[in-house]
Amino acid sequence: MPLAIGGHLVARALKTDGVKCVFTLCGGHVAPIYDGCLREGIDIVDTRHEQAAVHAADAWARLTRGVGVAILTAGPGVTDGVTGVANAFQAQVPLVVLGGAAELRFIGKGALQEMEQVALLRPITKWSATITDARRIPEMIQTAFRVATSGVPGPVFLELPFDVLTSQVEDPGPRQPLLPWPRSPGDPDAVRAAGDLIAGAKRPVAFVGSQIWWDDATEALRTFVARLGIPTVMNAMGRGSLAHDDPYAVHLARKNAFRKTDCILVVGTPLDFRVGYGAGITADAKVIQIDRDPTRIGLNRPAHVSILGDARSILGQVGDAAHAAGARPETYGGWMEELRGHEAKARAGLEEHASSNAKPTNHYRLGRAIAEAVAPFGDDVILIGDGGDCVAMASKVIPLSRPGRWLDPGPLGCLGVGAPFAIAAKKLYPHKKILVLSGDGSFGLNGFDFETCIRFKLPVTVVVGHDSAWGQIRGPQVMIFGVERAPATKLAATRYDRVVEAFGGRGMHVEEPTEIVAAIRAALNSDEVTCVNVPIDPDFVVNSGAAKLTV
Repeated sequence: MPLAIGGHLVARALKTDGVKCVFTLCGGHVAPIYDGCLREGIDIVDTRHEQAAVHAADAWARLTRGVGVAILTAGPGVTDGVTGVANAFQAQVPLVVLGGAAELRFIGKGALQEMEQVALLRPITKWSATITDARRIPEMIQTAFRVATSGVPGPVFLELPFDVLTSQVEDPGPRQPLLPWPRSPGDPDAVRAAGDLIAGAKRPVAFVGSQIWWDDATEALRTFVARLGIPTVMNAMGRGSLAHDDPYAVHLARKNAFRKTDCILVVGTPLDFRVGYGAGITADAKVIQIDRDPTRIGLNRPAHVSILGDARSILGQVGDAAHAAGARPETYGGWMEELRGHEAKARAGLEEHASSNAKPTNHYRLGRAIAEAVAPFGDDVILIGDGGDCVAMASKVIPLSRPGRWLDPGPLGCLGVGAPFAIAAKKLYPHKKILVLSGDGSFGLNGFDFETCIRFKLPVTVVVGHDSAWGQIRGPQVMIFGVERAPATKLAATRYDRVVEAFGGRGMHVEEPTEIVAAIRAALNSDEVTCVNVPIDPDFVVNSGAAKLTV
């Protein structure tokens, strides 16, 4: 039987389960894996920080509905990646993170970068383990893929000591690829009960989240909504599941919908801080929850009906049951018109800001400019939000026509995903336009990875909303404590366009609101990594009352 070293077995195991690209920052402890990736034709993208490598793997998983892979060297390489793993864990993103380690024979002797890594990662992964025998590498890596994608998706960490990666063993040959997981339809009694509650309601609302995306349930949701006529609020990666102009999509009237509903269907999203831990929904509303994650059922708010399984299967079942019980669009016509009225009022409240040409540019005006700039490219644009107020406000005026077109960190609220997410998106979809909307604070976290985009010839655009502050924190501080008692929130008036120019990219500085659209469009049409630096009003949130509009 032929021989193989551990690092080559790692790469072949990755290729067996469909890995085409891995993200890393170089380290001697994991070099044998790199050699294996070159042998197997797996692309290696090296970032400027391990956090960025994990974030890039995260975005790859989100955009493919597959598994992202990051390779981290030992010690500080692993600890640098922890934030990215934690972000993926909170967002339920399937990752396989491979960490280098000191040789087994030197454990406890003070080897270079030796530390307890498996225990460190255990609380923020579905499985964390060490491979101590090179012969078990194919088995354990395939198990890692199975664990990452099963049930509730999430990250897995495997530690690979250097002597395991360099040891020569009999080649066990390739394994069979993993089969797709079977779908999980809902319990028939629970489905029937959900249908009855919806049909008996006068003001039902659907609240859908990321599992619509992960379960490829967009068409199932659109059929469900059109068939029953239920107002629908979208959250996280569920955004865009209904087109922005869908008659049943609720964007700005979410509070009104939640406060007056008598029956809410929650699909694949937690009742967490984003909805007041469930208290943002009227107290006497009936709650139906569909989720893969049993720990979310009844969390913060009792569920009257709970259905475990995949959203695509269950939405079809519940739609059939509700329709059979008498639910029809005309039943809820008055309720939908009421919400449309609230929607129109809220949109009018934003319009004054979104159309203003006052200087400095306000956050909504920046969002409107981005929406106008990307409009000619249709669905061939992926937008990435990486920031606080500038992203939260701009997102309210940027329409989405389908899911998977908007990426943000998710419930952990982790800044610094902009450049790493852009790397993965452009690597995966070279013909699409990739635009990052970044705050100046978030740019500082992984902005050096726009240099990675340049090295790998991945032309992306970053629009920096630049208020020389950690605006989302400074605004409330100023409102509560006063401008003289708002420490640790000011930043220098840095020209981020020049930072990207120094990397070898292109920069534009735009102060006139009327010139932003043309600048962004030129950047998107360029074959260079381009930064459009836009000074935004540092006092807008406080002075305009916009803080209330963003809640």
